[in-house]
Amino acid sequence: MTIGPAIRRLIDVEPEVADALAGSRPVVALESTIITHGMPFPQNVETARAVEAVVRENGAVPATVAILGGRIRVGLSNRELERLGETMDVVKASGRDLAAALARSGSAGTTVSATMLVAAMAGIRVFATGGVGGVHRGAEETFDVSADLTELGRTEVAVVCAGVKSILDISKTLEVLETQRVPVYAFGSDDFPAFYTRSSGLKADHRFDAVDDLARAVGLHFALGTGTGVLVANPIPPADALDPAFIDGIIADAVAEARKKGIARKEVTPFLLQRLYELTGGTSLKANIALVKNNAALGARLAAALALAGSQT
Repeated sequence: MTIGPAIRRLIDVEPEVADALAGSRPVVALESTIITHGMPFPQNVETARAVEAVVRENGAVPATVAILGGRIRVGLSNRELERLGETMDVVKASGRDLAAALARSGSAGTTVSATMLVAAMAGIRVFATGGVGGVHRGAEETFDVSADLTELGRTEVAVVCAGVKSILDISKTLEVLETQRVPVYAFGSDDFPAFYTRSSGLKADHRFDAVDDLARAVGLHFALGTGTGVLVANPIPPADALDPAFIDGIIADAVAEARKKGIARKEVTPFLLQRLYELTGGTSLKANIALVKNNAALGARLAAALALAGSQT
């Protein structure tokens, strides 16, 4: 997907990002809800800057995606990152919310689905995030299934993540990904990770231990023209992982609290992340920051390998 004339007037690609794309150099898209809704200030801005630095250290150009002043932005300055992190009334925009946010000339943090869509428009093939959305617990009654899974089923972007949070129904999430024809590649593990922990107890479709092999699989998947994305599951580093029994118990309490308070839809995840931060004494935030950096590093290495493979064909 490329930026067409109708979209070009609404999207601003930061010059460094535009130059890298024009020169077929590696670029990694980054979402902005981690800044607007995923972490408290100032850790959100500090983390965003640190993640961009990790992307650069691993050979790629970072492109944080957001909506600012009614414009789709691909790449943000330090001041824009800070402004986004400080502002209290920034909305959370999934793919379906982009047009409304633009029409109001406001600002928004982009979710995985929105960031995937914008990345594809800009010609960016790799996107690194913390975790993707999935099927919520109790979805058989609420039908609460993240738009991230639908976007993965129709947008050709490789999404590097630490799996999905165990606040979700991971088994059902993997079933939906299979239905959407989205391959799940685990890096350095047989198991599908559960965000704060290295294993969900469920197996991934395929395992890759070398970035070059992973890049070859991703490149071939796109070359086959299946029209779907790829989910690259990258477990949190062992030193930063939380004890499964500890975090699962806290998550169960937080989920029960959300239900009791009637919190639903797009407000669920921000509420749960905040409660986990409070109930773990900040440990969950430290783990979150560590895994996002880990994913950014792998995303940059994957983008670099894809760019190198493209230059040799």
